[in-house]
Amino acid sequence: MTSLMIESLLLPTIQQVTIKDDTLSVDVSDGRTISVPLAWYPRLLHGSVAERNEYRLIVQGSGIHWSQLDEDINIKNLILGQPSGESQKSFQAWLKHRSTAV
Repeated sequence: MTSLMIESLLLPTIQQVTIKDDTLSVDVSDGRTISVPLAWYPRLLHGSVAERNEYRLIVQGSGIHWSQLDEDINIKNLILGQPSGESQKSFQAWLKHRSTAV
């Protein structure tokens, strides 16, 4: 199934988010729980527990936003098993800025 076909389907919405030391899990409206490695999202991996827990659901539950970490993850990417698409250059710049801001 292509991603274009996925877009035309009615996607479930995110109901709850759980973040552990190495896993991001979301409970979705169709009853599934989707878990992915936190390493897929380096900004979350490098964030503090407090920063990780400061999120909000966006676009009527189709995504999650962490303002302190400048990270957004949508349900489509979780369903398709797609990790962050951020380039290493962008991530390294964010990490460098982060370490100088602390």
